[in-house]
Amino acid sequence: MLDIKFVAENVDWVKKSLARKGFAPSNVDKLVEAYLEMNKLKTSTQQKMEEKNRLSNSIKSASSEERPNIIAKSKAIGEELKQEQVLLDEATAKFDDMMLRMPNYPDENCPDGPDDSANVVVRKVGEPRKFDFTPRDQIELCELNDWTDSERIARISGARTYVLKNDMAKLELAIHMMVLDKLRDKGFTVISVPSLTKDKPLYGQGYLPFARDEIYYMEADDVYLSGTAELILNSMHADEILPESSLPILYAGFSPCFRREAGSAGKDTKGLIRVHQFMKTEQFVVCKGEKEESEKWHKKLLEISEEVLADLELPYQVLDVCCGDMGSPKYRQYDLEAWLPSQNCYRETHSCSNITDWQARRTNIRYRENASGKVKFAHTLNNTGIATPRALVMFIENHQNEDGSVNIPAKLQPYMGGKKVIGKGK
Repeated sequence: MLDIKFVAENVDWVKKSLARKGFAPSNVDKLVEAYLEMNKLKTSTQQKMEEKNRLSNSIKSASSEERPNIIAKSKAIGEELKQEQVLLDEATAKFDDMMLRMPNYPDENCPDGPDDSANVVVRKVGEPRKFDFTPRDQIELCELNDWTDSERIARISGARTYVLKNDMAKLELAIHMMVLDKLRDKGFTVISVPSLTKDKPLYGQGYLPFARDEIYYMEADDVYLSGTAELILNSMHADEILPESSLPILYAGFSPCFRREAGSAGKDTKGLIRVHQFMKTEQFVVCKGEKEESEKWHKKLLEISEEVLADLELPYQVLDVCCGDMGSPKYRQYDLEAWLPSQNCYRETHSCSNITDWQARRTNIRYRENASGKVKFAHTLNNTGIATPRALVMFIENHQNEDGSVNIPAKLQPYMGGKKVIGKGK
């Protein structure tokens, strides 16, 4: 959520900034109009309330001749107040809805562009492997090693579902444990969170009202299935005023995640890249509400994810995501993409975002400055730790051998019981 006072005082700048995300400038004008109308009604109702109270208080001291007129005036103002309160409630609801639909400002240094075609490659790390045999894709490797059972699970649970078996199931857990240990060693609190949520956290995180078609909703219980631990973690300190000394708060959230993939018809329909349910370790930070502080943590979160891909010995590239491809909450976003041999391209594994105070304003996360005692909104950031089974696809394809077995990098071997190779004949 934006600071409406700042918006009202800097309309032209706000229009230009949000236009970089494809947001219509006219919507900024409409928001300010709604804000001014709401304030006008607030002032009017407050004045009428004060006048009604004044009249009510004067009745006792009024003469018997004056009293009927005072009562009549008070009653008339009371009727006007009732009607105006209805208008104020409507104006407030309209304004609140418009505020919830306002995206965050993009960093002035973000690349401009309408979609992912304008994302900028910052750097590439590692060379895509040159195989001296014909490599298998993820589906062939899983079938060869009895690591999945796609046909059976599709009959049971439908399309875009999966099961992992044998060493593949262990590999999934091993990678998450490696990442969680890394984050714990860097000062993060490891926390497993539920995948059930009420609607308020969805608005706080920014899924609603922007991405309703991506969310599973269970009407009978009036709860939703979460698409990321970020959703829950962002509301862990909702409506709190934290001491500055408690910041930054670092969470390594682990949870099952659910997404409808409503906008991905025909994309990655087979295999493990795009599924409805997956496991995710999420990095989440609450820090002081200062640009320099959140930018520092943005850099740190990106470095951690690069370490993860380096530990997994995967070639990758870092993308500076353009304004048109960033989600509504994002101020600045970097994506990491690992090399996928079967598609001869890089595919996303991590998304690292600085949200500044946009989420904190929606969830009312504040802190009190030590020196001044002033209460300020915090900044929040998030980044993938690792998400599976998607990351498993890049892993097994890059580390495969000619016989279909898969090598385990040294950093991961302790989490695989010391195994150096899994799969065919092992």
